[in-house]
Amino acid sequence: MRVIVVGAGVVGTMHAWHAVERGHEVVQIERESEARGASLRNFGQIWVSGRAGGEELDTALRARELWEGIGERVPGLGFRPCGSLTPVRNDLELAVAHAALARDDAAARGYKLLTADEARALNPALRGDFAAALWCERDAAVEPRTAQLALKSELLKSGQYTFLGGREVREVIGQNAVRDDHGDVHTGDAVVLCTGAWLGGLVRELVPDLPVRRVRLQMMQTEPLGEPLTTSVADADSFRYYPAYAGEALDALNAGQAQDPTAAAHKMQLLMVQRKDGGLTIGDTHEYEHPFAFDVTEEPYEHLTRVVESFLGRPLPKVQRRWAGVYAQCTDTSRVVHRQQVRDGVWLVTGPGGRGMTCSPAIAERTANELGW
Repeated sequence: MRVIVVGAGVVGTMHAWHAVERGHEVVQIERESEARGASLRNFGQIWVSGRAGGEELDTALRARELWEGIGERVPGLGFRPCGSLTPVRNDLELAVAHAALARDDAAARGYKLLTADEARALNPALRGDFAAALWCERDAAVEPRTAQLALKSELLKSGQYTFLGGREVREVIGQNAVRDDHGDVHTGDAVVLCTGAWLGGLVRELVPDLPVRRVRLQMMQTEPLGEPLTTSVADADSFRYYPAYAGEALDALNAGQAQDPTAAAHKMQLLMVQRKDGGLTIGDTHEYEHPFAFDVTEEPYEHLTRVVESFLGRPLPKVQRRWAGVYAQCTDTSRVVHRQQVRDGVWLVTGPGGRGMTCSPAIAERTANELGW
């Protein structure tokens, strides 16, 4: 087969990967010279711990397996099975961790409750004050700023893959074909539109009532920490954000412990992962109402700094970069992704939300299976 993939973010690139793996020819078209959207502006976390039970968790676990296999073949991904720790400080937060351990799928996630000393033995950089920590063994990480380039480099070795950057697809032409803004028509046996947060233009014309929204976030990255941060780190606000922790214990936490006003106002949680150069990627905020702000707000960064320093027990290294990003999320947030045939031979795959980096290999695998690649 000949497969046309539109979009070079992680979802699009994983569709290209699966098509090439199955022996097909792929043409991947990207409107930028290289991907520049949410696939780069994220933590690079393969985040299993907080996923909703059922389809979402199954997708994340399958994706985790696929990421590990691809990482063995493509060292440039920087895949590492680092796991994650969520330190807790009081009985209300501890109760949510205990409830997570009682889930039927706790073992599949690799949950374990560690004492503070056990957590510090696993991640010695956590010298701050906390009572215990929820460990998730199945969490992992890759390097988001270079992952797409590494995957593209490997795909080019196949001889079955062509990358066309700096071309925006403007129109679907008949069956299985699209026209780009250079006037070129690209025809295949299947076209997959993986357009990420680009929901206007052609996407709006194809699906005017698309059940997908855009979400804006703020993040930052520091200079090297000077020591290993051996696991990813979250805070108890992640309990409020991720569906795996919903239940009576979380209700009691929400009722008995007010969220920090800045965190509440910006719908925040702490997630932190160390990059290969030793710096820390730290975030994040969530903004859902349009129009989005055009600038970044300092208060969330100040809040994140306080939380991180309380866990590390030391000052945060100097911040090198701050940025905002936008991703596409299904309006029904229980859905992993929106997958729709929009014309004969043309499919749209978008809206994974904050699951994109985690779940993309399994999302693409399912598309390939359903389309009979």
